[in-house]
Amino acid sequence: MLTPTTRLRLQEIIRRIADSDPVSLQERIYLQKFADRDASVWSWLRRAQRQQRLGNPQSGLDQFLAAMDLGEPEGDGGFDHRRDDLGDWFSGAPDWLRRS
Repeated sequence: MLTPTTRLRLQEIIRRIADSDPVSLQERIYLQKFADRDASVWSWLRRAQRQQRLGNPQSGLDQFLAAMDLGEPEGDGGFDHRRDDLGDWFSGAPDWLRRS
């Protein structure tokens, strides 16, 4: 459970990531610690990364995918069943996802 102060600090860091504003390494480490343990923070971070990469899509499939938080924020990191091993693909997932 996040305290209100922690949530506000994390959301400020995430806003700066989405807007492509400077974020220190210490702030990124702090944010990643929470993203690895909390699905909500992980989702906020993914959306910010997607917004940083694509901007704010105004219509179409990109807007739908952004609103539903679907697809990879990095773009080409999806699973390819011809080339990738499913276990290896999930090895970089946050702890809360690997347990399920």
